[in-house]
Amino acid sequence: MVFFFKACFVPISLVLLISFQITTGSTDESFNNGSRTSFTARELAGKCNYFQGKWVYDASYPLYDNSRCPFVDPEFNCQKYGRPDKDYLKYRWQPFSCNLPRFNGLYFLEKWRGKKIMFVGDSLSWNQWQSLTCMLHSWVPNSRTSFIRRDGLASVTFEDYGVKILLYRTPYLVDIVNQKVGRVLKLDSINSGNAWRGMDMLIFNTWHWWTHTGRSQPWDYIQEGNALYKDMNRLVAFYKGLTTWARWVNRYVDPSKTKVFFQNVSPTHYEGKDWNAPWKSCSGETQPFFGTRYPAGTPEAWFVVNKVLSRIKKPVYLLDVTALSQYRKDAHPSTYSGQHKGTDCSHWCLPGLPDTWNQLLYAAVFS
Repeated sequence: MVFFFKACFVPISLVLLISFQITTGSTDESFNNGSRTSFTARELAGKCNYFQGKWVYDASYPLYDNSRCPFVDPEFNCQKYGRPDKDYLKYRWQPFSCNLPRFNGLYFLEKWRGKKIMFVGDSLSWNQWQSLTCMLHSWVPNSRTSFIRRDGLASVTFEDYGVKILLYRTPYLVDIVNQKVGRVLKLDSINSGNAWRGMDMLIFNTWHWWTHTGRSQPWDYIQEGNALYKDMNRLVAFYKGLTTWARWVNRYVDPSKTKVFFQNVSPTHYEGKDWNAPWKSCSGETQPFFGTRYPAGTPEAWFVVNKVLSRIKKPVYLLDVTALSQYRKDAHPSTYSGQHKGTDCSHWCLPGLPDTWNQLLYAAVFS
């Protein structure tokens, strides 16, 4: 497994967060001991950085037809719900130092015959899960499939290959529990992780919900140990929750049986100042950002993810899609969503950017 990282300045908030961790200390030996060496070895093992590159126009794209995929939800089906432009469908990610292998769904299904793959996370995991099922379906359109969705769990099974692609919706990875005081976000609890065990591949994602406040916040209190908080710095809370997830991986994942991936922070494009276009949002954007450096810089949450993964003991492959996704201000549903009210600059159209995320996943699995 290989990590790819960018050289960049650490923001003040992360320095404070790191200082917080040092001063509070950690007694979890399984999380700390020896992980720095194994991380460095994995980092240096890579021969190609798939995550540094540029977007190029490719007339052969998209990789599938949205009207022929039975798994696309209205929220991501931009063409069906009136998006007039199509150039956003035609961009291919081109790494600087190598070529990204072309996705072959039949090869994927044959190699993973009889296996179970699970996406775990928020609605961005949902976005990527639907993308992968559509990409596979386009290669075997006549193959028998079964589709189940209920109570935050969904699955598509390609019956002729015995390949099951599952989705487990959990926006924080750690638990939210109803208690007498109200809904409690428990930073040191992952009881729901029992549902993730026994998978052959796990792809994790979390971040967006950590920033939610007000009516969109699904918890009333944050708990760590016996301490209950009305709120705390969200980056600190994210760090603590992600550290709990890392301990879960260290304890329960057998690398000889399960490949683990972590999908890095997916950017939003609500504020045009992020790409030097004040007063704009993703609405009406039809082209990627073509500059050499994204003006908004690296999200602070990216540093938290990389810090936690730098200390994990078990092999976890970082799908570092943050920077390449920042350039795709054109790829959101915006107002062309069948379910999302207002302007959606968080999720992504299908076909679209999540297909590239899955091409990167494919490259990591088979390279």
